[in-house]
Amino acid sequence: VRDMLSIQVHPSKEAAEIEFARENAECIPLDSPHRCYKDPNHKPELVVALGDFWLLHGFKPTEELADTLLNVAELRELVPVLNDSGYTGLYKHVMEMPQEEVNRILTPLIDNLNKIYESGEMEKSSPDYWAAKAHKTFSSEGNIDRGIFSIYFFNLVHLKKGEGIFQAAGVPHAYLEGQNVEIMANSDNVLRGGLTTKHINVQELMKHVKCEATYPKILSPEADNEGERKYETPAEDFRLSVFELEAGDTVSFKPQGVEVVLLTEGIAEIDDENDTIRLQAGSPAAVVFPGHTVYLAAAVKSTVFRASAGIHNR
Repeated sequence: VRDMLSIQVHPSKEAAEIEFARENAECIPLDSPHRCYKDPNHKPELVVALGDFWLLHGFKPTEELADTLLNVAELRELVPVLNDSGYTGLYKHVMEMPQEEVNRILTPLIDNLNKIYESGEMEKSSPDYWAAKAHKTFSSEGNIDRGIFSIYFFNLVHLKKGEGIFQAAGVPHAYLEGQNVEIMANSDNVLRGGLTTKHINVQELMKHVKCEATYPKILSPEADNEGERKYETPAEDFRLSVFELEAGDTVSFKPQGVEVVLLTEGIAEIDDENDTIRLQAGSPAAVVFPGHTVYLAAAVKSTVFRASAGIHNR
């Protein structure tokens, strides 16, 4: 993630089935840029950081959000909206606000931030940094991207190497910077809320976004007896685990379906009793199949992820 990715929400499985059928009945082509639902599936996601990784994840708890609005002078006029209408009213207010109003509120904020941002003195732990960066990336033709409001409304999360976070249906999120391993259900249903040049449909976004306090849950992999560590999520669609191997270590596992093995660090050999493949930079991935025990041997200190469908979760 070099440039910030769009603020987005994914529908639930039930909602995706209903809305996909509706857009089919309305004869909206699947490849239309105005199509919101590309398939009848949900899209839960798990992301695991390969180094420092920054993202937005869900709305801040109430007191923290209120403090943010009070302490950012340009956003102070939104405090009564939050007090009177809650999370839903606040988000609906800024997402449906005429562009002229967006510019009126955010222009002085951006003007104040730009010089500091360009000096390189801003910390990434501050939403000001990402607001200034978002303006440089997405604002155009004199209009400021309304997604900048969300940078102040949402939790700013910093993941360290090996830490993960799960994106459930309805949780607004945006990946800001860094490298990661990501696994998700088979879907392309994305409802966008800003920080993008792609299609934004506020009406559809508001149908599915969870306008409520969110407390980010940072995930660490849980070890079993074989040295494999699994990232536990509520998703039944997929499974992601990791092997952290020292030079000379060998582990084995039995695939229960078609699986992907991905090396992100080091050099390792993978053997399924028929073929041996060397995983290293430039050729880091392999597909393995059920029916054979797979052996994984590290030549040097190595990190290898194992990704599969959710058959293990049932």
